[in-house]
Amino acid sequence: MSIEIAHLALRLEGPLQAWGFNSQYNRRNSGLLPTKSAILGMCLAALGIPRGSVEEKTLLEQCTGLRLLTVAVPRWIKYGDKPAELIVRRITDYHTVQNTKTADGKIKDTHLTYRQYLCDASFACVLSGNISLINSFGQALENPVWGVWLGRKACIPTAPIYGGIFANEPDALLSLLGDQPLEAFTHQREVEYFDEGTDSLPDQPLCFAAPDGIRKFVPRRVALKEAVK
Repeated sequence: MSIEIAHLALRLEGPLQAWGFNSQYNRRNSGLLPTKSAILGMCLAALGIPRGSVEEKTLLEQCTGLRLLTVAVPRWIKYGDKPAELIVRRITDYHTVQNTKTADGKIKDTHLTYRQYLCDASFACVLSGNISLINSFGQALENPVWGVWLGRKACIPTAPIYGGIFANEPDALLSLLGDQPLEAFTHQREVEYFDEGTDSLPDQPLCFAAPDGIRKFVPRRVALKEAVK
């Protein structure tokens, strides 16, 4: 194993998942691939790091050097004797929240919110970087201090999230995807330079609860590649 870099394999499976990166106010959307903020939030929860703490700030600063690869993994069912790919769907849950505050400080009786979820999705992720940090995340996910969720507390994992720590990315992908090549799957890779990417996502967390109660994020550059059929 490299003395500097390690690769943490993660499996994200569950009937519901939610990966918000552009949610505002009463509409909480979900992207089609896991976000880095959610993955790091999961790791910090497993470590038992309180929101808004100095320890959280220090760890998130170290996490800017980590690189995330996310892979959409098809699921299959049988119609009669024939296998068919299970279609991932977005659903929207309708909420009413009572006793929220308005901008002028008054109490609002009922506030409406809409929250999106992914149904029947499955993902494989590889988080790569500093070996000490990756090892601490892996050990925590095997025996988490706090519960870990697939984006929101309503999204319970149905399989162990921790998939192992590996010396290189190909071995991590082999454990998650078997002998199928990465190109057979739609995947999104975090890149270092702007011209290597296809999009910028505002999901690199700086803090999950600043003293003013506001979460803070900065963009990161990613490259999305569709599956080669």
